Amino acid sequence: MITVYSDDHKLRNVRTELHGGLLVPPHECPERAGYVLDRVRATHLGDVVPPVQHGLDPVLRVHDPLFVEFLGRAWRDWEATGSKGEAIPDCWPARRMTQRRPTSIVGQLGYYAMAGETSIGSGTWEAARAAADVALTAATRIVGGDRGAFALCRPPGHHAASDLYGGYCFLNNAAIAAQSLRDRGAGRVAILDVDFHHGNGTQDIFYERDDVLFVSLHGDPLEAFPYFSGHADETGAGAGQGCNLNLPLPRGATFEAWSAALATGNDRISRFRPDALVVSLGVDTYEGDPISFFKLRSDDFRSYGRAIASLGTPTLFVLEGGYAVADIGVNVVNVLAGFEGG
Repeated sequence: MITVYSDDHKLRNVRTELHGGLLVPPHECPERAGYVLDRVRATHLGDVVPPVQHGLDPVLRVHDPLFVEFLGRAWRDWEATGSKGEAIPDCWPARRMTQRRPTSIVGQLGYYAMAGETSIGSGTWEAARAAADVALTAATRIVGGDRGAFALCRPPGHHAASDLYGGYCFLNNAAIAAQSLRDRGAGRVAILDVDFHHGNGTQDIFYERDDVLFVSLHGDPLEAFPYFSGHADETGAGAGQGCNLNLPLPRGATFEAWSAALATGNDRISRFRPDALVVSLGVDTYEGDPISFFKLRSDDFRSYGRAIASLGTPTLFVLEGGYAVADIGVNVVNVLAGFEGG
């Protein structure tokens, strides 16, 4: 299996995350991608190649132009205010407040942020652009006939909606890749999100469409981030009614419960009959993850890689979360090796 990777992810190396009432070193750190890359090479999974630059046109197929423009200049505008720390919003357009876009960069941060933990720093935009190119380049391999490909993206993307960032996500790599697959001939695309946290951004982007199926297994949003998205009764709207399947699971869910939900999701994907599958591959379902509450073990990731392979669909894996940093490489590559039959 080919792996697409860019060193440009290292350009995003922020120092602050709002967590537990404190500004702490971020859980989403450059070392995550390094451990995954090392494991890919150590296990001889396949060639590692750099991305091809695709420009902004594929990004703008799923993201609002003003949002993309904001991301491109946010750090520069924040620096111009004289602020000493990294850019973190401190005010949001909450219920019953107007939804008008401010001119102030401070206001715009709140307007475009879906959560307050994610800081913007020097290099954030450049890293996000590179991650989108990684996903698009890996998608090209699926279009070209590969059975599987791995986009080693960082920063992740599934919390980024058409005009919102947060949850460590800025551009929605999986959604950009799925739309690119559609644009390059796939009649139907399914997205399977196995990250512990609900992919609210991906759901938002495709919620009213019937050509892209979204299936997500995640922590019950009554207890887990992002809290306000991911309930089972969110099933799509308009033409997309029935094309959104959320499978929330309770605190302490074991692999037995999780794999039963995966079987339900796989059944829905099989009935959808997609031409391509995009997997939002978060491994924060791991029992040792510091910000999650499922109980999957490393061997379980290999097992569900095989279950995904059983769908028999050309599959693009896009890296999302996973914050037990020392174990992320083993867990990610176990999924990919399981898919490959190992």
